[in-house]
Parts: sequence; structure tokens; C-alpha cells
Amino acid sequence: MLLEKINQVNDIKNIEKEKLPELAQEIREFLIENISRTGGHLASNLGVVELTMALHLTFDLPKDKIIWDVGHQSYTHKILTGRKDGFLELRKFGGMSGFPKRAESDCDAFDTGHSSTSISAGLGYVCARDVLGEDYAVVSVIGDGALTGGMAYEALNNAAQLKTNFIIILNDNEMSISENVGGISYYLSNIRTAQPYAELKSGVEHTLNKIPVYGDKLIRGIRNTKQGIKQFLVPGMFFEEMGITYLGPVDGHNITQIMRVLRDARKVNGPVIVHAVTKKGKGFGPAERMPSRFHGAEPFDPETGLPRARKKKAAYTDVFATVMCKMAAREPKLVAVTAAMPDGTGLKRFRNMYRDRFFDVGIAEAHAVTFAAGLAAGGLKPVVAVYSSFLQRAFDQVIHDVCIQNLPVVLAVDRAGLVGSDGETHQGIFDLSYLSSIPNMCVMAPKNKWELADMLKYAIDYEGPIALRYPRGEAYDGLREFRAPIVYGKSELIYDEEGLALVAAGSMVATALAVREMLKEIGYHCTVVNARFIKPVDEEMLAYLAGDHRLVVTMEENVKNGGFGEKVLEYYNDTAADVKVLQIALPDDYIEHGNVDLLKQEACVDAASVFKKIIAQYLQ
Repeated sequence: MLLEKINQVNDIKNIEKEKLPELAQEIREFLIENISRTGGHLASNLGVVELTMALHLTFDLPKDKIIWDVGHQSYTHKILTGRKDGFLELRKFGGMSGFPKRAESDCDAFDTGHSSTSISAGLGYVCARDVLGEDYAVVSVIGDGALTGGMAYEALNNAAQLKTNFIIILNDNEMSISENVGGISYYLSNIRTAQPYAELKSGVEHTLNKIPVYGDKLIRGIRNTKQGIKQFLVPGMFFEEMGITYLGPVDGHNITQIMRVLRDARKVNGPVIVHAVTKKGKGFGPAERMPSRFHGAEPFDPETGLPRARKKKAAYTDVFATVMCKMAAREPKLVAVTAAMPDGTGLKRFRNMYRDRFFDVGIAEAHAVTFAAGLAAGGLKPVVAVYSSFLQRAFDQVIHDVCIQNLPVVLAVDRAGLVGSDGETHQGIFDLSYLSSIPNMCVMAPKNKWELADMLKYAIDYEGPIALRYPRGEAYDGLREFRAPIVYGKSELIYDEEGLALVAAGSMVATALAVREMLKEIGYHCTVVNARFIKPVDEEMLAYLAGDHRLVVTMEENVKNGGFGEKVLEYYNDTAADVKVLQIALPDDYIEHGNVDLLKQEACVDAASVFKKIIAQYLQ
């Protein structure tokens, strides 16, 4: 097998040209086989096999720098840089990341995980190279969806000023950018970068400049005529008008063609965009037909594409989806906003039922939040469904556009807490801290699926900014009998004992129950409180607990710094209560990829770890 010859970076350059298509096929088979076992991002990686091979054949890694936008399409890059054995432990704790990581390889130029960052990072590399007088190529690979993010355009605007080479590859998988078909465009892009043409252009302008008075006018006339022709014929004129050379479209699955365009791109003294048209999921029928389903795939049968896992219980996202549709039938002003995640956030059904009340703004979380503020100011009731780690990208907008104006925007914060295999860039472990620091913001967390439903209804009726955070995965269905009405700022007393109290937020309520059972086995009884509201904290409940509890244990799936536990501790310090507080929270650090249960054990927020900490504190 050819793939056996790929054991370190640049080994691909030793493969005969005529055998490259065979290697591409082996890489696809390798990806399908391995991701079917471990899960991971399949469709996006199948779509860039030839493009990645062409990059590695054209450039010299690690000297040259390739920056992958988002990074979930970097699997072939990892294979070609000697990491194919790492796929046995892909996205597992201690194993290889599903995203580029500088700590993992010198060939990973920049850590990525969120969208629309590659051009900014690449431009930084280019400027660093030029300031230091170094000589290497910089290539940013950005997907079409990532160009819906405003940050990409900020970077393009800045990059247009460059006078040195910077290559940007637009990986267009035909999912959201209109297909630009045309041999004329490809022909003109070759002519525009060919050396004879460049020399002729320079020579003509030099000669005309010598003509007194009329020389400048002739040059301007020629330029205007050329721009008019290009405007009519070249699909990349948007970039050209910014001052960025456009090459393409090029077949992203034709290695020879891509390499030829990349060689041309290296000749450009300035920023250049190479438009490569690819097929997401290429080579695997189910992924080609259903690219969204195989974007982040669970383990599956490689023959049929069907999931291996048993049918799971309803997830929190499913509960959110159901309630949103039911509430929309009752409330005509309810609208939903997503940043390119209708499937992931559960809004697909809402979109199908209420298309005129559904807004997908693309990968643009900052815009989504301010857009929702405008919707609210205009009299609607917007719900912005967004992953916790992606909401971080709109922190300023939450403050400036929603909370200062005290607008009734609902933030449905999905994937809050540990999410597992996607690692540091996707763990939703900061939202309680950053959201509860904002004046006018109300923050809630449900203990189970019924409380999520009740809280969403409450949030939709609430007349101000409010965030509802819930975790990834199966919705907890215990404690169904505890369903007190949602009252602003009020927690829920589940079990009432003396001496020790567990005050848990959201997903940690189930952990608190497990801890309670462990304590009962050794003769200790404890109170269990479902916090419900992280902001405002239920001070009345805290005052009650101070009466006959000498230890209050706060429990949250969020970092300790600025979290729920610190607010409880601050209250008791301010009131000089004779209560000891034990804060159970995630460490103030970035948490790597891995199974969620294992990560909880490593972070000491699982039931066994909490039990041990309580015994150590309670028996002192």
C-alpha cells in the first residue's frame, strides 16, 4: 500500500505522480475505516483529500505554514505529517486531537477550532515573516461557511494592503457559495499570473509613463477597460476590487490542476485567493448524500453509514426543539436565530414549521446577538440558540447591544459544560462566569428535561436579557416529581436535612444525588438544593442554610473563577455567616478532549471525587 510509505512529513513527495490518485483513494478508505470506529469529522475531511495532498506536494513543511480554518478538515494533513497511527486514539483522552495543535506537531502552524480565524492568523504570520526578514510561504485554508464570519472580512480588508505573498485558499464545497462555472475565469487567472503577462503589463506601464501629459491618462484608460472586462468575466471580482488577486475556480479534486494554480499563486507579490471547488463527503456515498449528518459523526457502520450506537434517550437539544415549536404555535412574536447551526441547536424543525420566523445568519455569532437585539427592539421575542463556546465570540454584543438596553433576548446556551471529544476549543466551561458578570443578565440552568421545558417557557415570557444553559447529550429524566413553578431568583429545595448542604447548578444536581446516596451509606444525611438561578443567587435560601448547616458544598460544571460557587462564598463572607463553603467546580484551565465521564474524574467533579472532598472537609 502507498499509505505505508507515508511515515513522516514530506514523504508524499516520494510518491510517483501517476500513483497520487491511488494514494488519495487509500487515504479516503483509511479515514472511513478509522472514523467509523472512533467518530469524528468525516465529510469535511473526505472533501479535502486531494487539496491537502497538493498543498503538501507544493510546499515544504514545517518551514512553510498551512493554517486550517476551524481545523476539523485537517485529518489528511495529519496523515501526511506522520500521524496516521494517532487515529487509533483520535479525540480520546491523551490521544490525538481532532483539530490542529501546535503542541502536537511542528507542522500545525496554529491551533484552531472556531471559525473565520485563519486569514487573521495567516496575515500575522506573513507580517512576522517580513519583519524578521524570513522566507517561507503562508497558506490559510478557509471553508466557504467560514466566510460568513465577519472576522474573515476584517482580515481580508487588512490583507489587501500587503505587498508580499500571502495565499488564501477558499475551499468551496458547493454547500453555500454559488457555483462559479467558467473556463474563461480559469483561463484569465492563468494569464493574469503568468510571468510573460506580468512582464508585459509592467513594460507597457513603464513606457506610457514616459509620455508627457497623456501617459497617465492612457494608463488609467487601459486600467478602466481591463477592470470592465474582468468585472464581466471574472467571478472573483469582489476580491479583485479589494486588491486581492483571484485564481479559479479550480477543481479541488484534480491534484495536478491545484498544484499548477498554487505554483502560480506563489508568484503573486501580494494577497491571492485560490478558489477550489470540492465535494463534501467525496468518496463515501452516505456522506455525499448527507454531509451534515457526517459533519461530526458518531461511530458508524462503514458499509451502510448507519450509527453503531443504540438509540439514545432524548437529548436536551431535542427537548429544546420540541418546546420551541410548541411555544411558537402559542406566541406569534417568537422567532429563532442561529449562527449556521439549525441541526446542532435543534432548530431544524422550527425552521421547517415557521420558516418566516427563523433566521440563520451564518457563522456570525456576534452579528446573531446584535441582530436579535434589533428584533427585540422591534417588538419580537428572539431566542438565539448557540453553543456555549461559540457564544464567547459575542461577549461584547451581549453587553453592549442586549444588556445595556435591557432587551428581552433569550440566549439558549447549548453544549454548556464539558462536551468531550472536541476538546479545549469547544468545552462550554466559561459561560456561567462571563454571563453572570453582566448587569441586567439573568442566568438559569435546569436539573432535568422537564425543568428545561419550564425554564424555556419562563425565559420566553421574561421581559429582559436571560440565558438558559444546558448540557450536551441525553437529558436527565430523574426527579420528575420535583417540578415547582419557576420563580425569578428562587432555587428548589429537594431534600432537607441538617449539617451538610449540597447546592448544585444544572447538570450537577444528578451528581449531587449520587453523592447524597454515598454519604447515606456511611451514616451522613444532607440537604440537596437545585440552584436553578445562577444569577441572581437565591440569598433567601442561602440564609436558610446558614441556620443549621456548617458546610455548604456548591457544585457546578463551570470553571471556579467567577462561577456560581464564588457568588455563594461572597454572600456568606459579606454576611459573616458561620458557614464553611466547599466549591466543586472545574479547574481554571483549558480541558483537553476525551470522554466526558473520564474528564469529570480527571477534573474531580464526579460523584466519587466530590464524596472524598466532602469527607475530608466535613470530618476536620
